[in-house]
Amino acid sequence: MTERERLQNFVGNGEKARGTFSAAEMQRRLDAIRRYMAQNNVDAALFTSYHNINYYADFIYCQFGRRYGFFVDQDNATSISAGIDGGQPWRRTFGSNLTYTDWQKDNYFHAIRQIIGGAKRIGIEFDHVNLDLLSLLKAEFPGVDFVDIAAPAMRLRMIKSAEEIAHITEMARIADIGGAACVEATAVGVPEHEVALHSTATMIREIARTWPHAELLDTWTWFQSGINTDGAHNPVTSRKIEAGDILSLNCFPMVAGYYVALERTLFAEHASDAHIRLWEFNCKIHDRGKELLVPGAKCSDIAAELNEMYAAENLLQYRSFGYGHSFGVLSHYYGREAGLELREDCETILEPGMVVSMEPMITIPEGLPGAGGYREHDILVIEEAGSRNITGFPYGPEHLIVKGKARAT
Repeated sequence: MTERERLQNFVGNGEKARGTFSAAEMQRRLDAIRRYMAQNNVDAALFTSYHNINYYADFIYCQFGRRYGFFVDQDNATSISAGIDGGQPWRRTFGSNLTYTDWQKDNYFHAIRQIIGGAKRIGIEFDHVNLDLLSLLKAEFPGVDFVDIAAPAMRLRMIKSAEEIAHITEMARIADIGGAACVEATAVGVPEHEVALHSTATMIREIARTWPHAELLDTWTWFQSGINTDGAHNPVTSRKIEAGDILSLNCFPMVAGYYVALERTLFAEHASDAHIRLWEFNCKIHDRGKELLVPGAKCSDIAAELNEMYAAENLLQYRSFGYGHSFGVLSHYYGREAGLELREDCETILEPGMVVSMEPMITIPEGLPGAGGYREHDILVIEEAGSRNITGFPYGPEHLIVKGKARAT
């Protein structure tokens, strides 16, 4: 049997892609994690998650049952990728690349061996490495002490640079465009999926125009109607919009692993008095919540004050989830900066450079007056003197009772 190569060399297969951020910005990120490593006696870090590999390498992998990594020590930074992806990981990586083949079972670890050097204390992501991978790492590298680096890496990601904030702000503009496309496509008799398709296509085209050098992946829209509005993450269906339906638009442009969101409550043609009352009150919560997003505010205190407002209207039991969360490198299928959540159990203090949403939601069960799910969602940048709202799309009964005509398809 012919012995096959364990590694492949795709370095130089094409030219390096234009990075999402400047070289100085990417170096800033590596310098920050290396500083933490030096201060905590960590020789190297092996990042394995989508979010950290993307944050530190500007590369988003397609897992599909294979292992990926980004190995960082004080001198080098190297992505580890599967041969199925050819030279794309090298072209996208801010740093070097090693490509392993499928032709032997442990080739991923063979690749790590090429760059591990004398590292004896390696940081890994305890919230991402599963028991199987941890067991294999310990077996393959018996002299290495594996320690958690997920939490400190997350804390570094929570404070956004000026370049990141500019990137997120531009994406919020595109989310607003997606929201307008949803409204344009909304009419009685139109299926949810047709509204979502129009919104998603509109956003992707604007992303391609704005970032002509970017990879186009993962932008999506959830558009929900009637009973399907009861959950924030309910998938699109082929249900057709009916007159009087409560509706939810959820636009999510994704650019280079960065996600933003626009979420709004709408109604088709008309809304009952009970629906209007609940909608207006949820907008009131939304307005107050945005006022509370200032430096020095504690996440749990924000949640507590908004809870009291709901409780005063006997609506607290219908609240669905936390009031907001950090934005940056995250997605519906990977990542979340769990240290920055507007929840009762989060003690984080808001600081300049954080980017956080305000997104109150209540769900009134079927059979009760005003049944359905209500949510509004804006994104705010915390600044020295307060906060800046980067979402511009309108909300509330004055703007979003939609009386449109179906678009030709």
